Amino acid sequence: MNYTLHQLQVFLKVTQTESITKAAEELHLTQPAVSIQLKNFQEQFDIPLTEVVGRKLYITDFGKEIALAAEKIVEQVNAINFKTASFKGQLTGRLKISVVSTGKYVMPYFLADFLKANPGIELKLDVTNKAMVINSLDENEIDFALVSILPEAMQVEAIPLMENKLYLVANKDFDLIQKVYGKEIFEKITLIFREHGSGTRLTMERYLRKNNIPVSKKLELTSNEAVKQAVIAGLGCSVMPLIGLRNEIKDGDLKIIPVNDLPIVTTWNLIYLKNKRFSPVAEAFLEYLHLEKENIIKQYFNWFEGVH
Repeated sequence: MNYTLHQLQVFLKVTQTESITKAAEELHLTQPAVSIQLKNFQEQFDIPLTEVVGRKLYITDFGKEIALAAEKIVEQVNAINFKTASFKGQLTGRLKISVVSTGKYVMPYFLADFLKANPGIELKLDVTNKAMVINSLDENEIDFALVSILPEAMQVEAIPLMENKLYLVANKDFDLIQKVYGKEIFEKITLIFREHGSGTRLTMERYLRKNNIPVSKKLELTSNEAVKQAVIAGLGCSVMPLIGLRNEIKDGDLKIIPVNDLPIVTTWNLIYLKNKRFSPVAEAFLEYLHLEKENIIKQYFNWFEGVH
């Protein structure tokens, strides 16, 4: 056996993506370069690591076992690199955070200055729906999760960051003939929902149930951006977090429909497992948030607080 660290890293990325093309993109390599490294790595084993059926790449059971070993080796190499940097007086390590899809408009502002001050930190930020975020937290795969609805079946600690306001929004052609609408407006519009597992959808459904509001026509889309574009195109209206609509409202592509009892107000919380043993990086980030979160809100989210 004479495989290199680079071959291990390439093979691991191929197993994670199940695609030479995607692996090449994530590693910033060409597809031929990835194929050559994979071929050279395979030549050191008598048992196939991968197989191609049709045009799809599959990882064999043996390949999956080798990938697990490769992951441990790569993690140990990263740990050596982090320890080397720490002896030079730098805060180093990996910070792993998962955020719900709308949280991508929030979390970067709470990370930017912290990462600039600590260039030795490697960030892994995953953006997905609420169900996947909670699963990653439950499996202890991440340090923190950003959610607007706290999980009911898990023991977590929470750091409130800022308010999350959800309004009923329509496109620029919606005729606002009333200053304030009653709940009956929901019976007259096509309502666009996020997919099941989304925190935004759960919040909207709770509001509709609480107020006994029937929905006559609805669409379902699988991302916040898709919902936004559908509303702009005039396919319907939706209850959406204001945090992701700043430019569209400013440019006049979207407008808020004033409705009694709206906005729905929740709170963005950074959560972590109770009794979680933090790395020095995660501990430092917690301390940074406690010291700086109010300044961050004032600097970047004043516009948000002023919308009614």
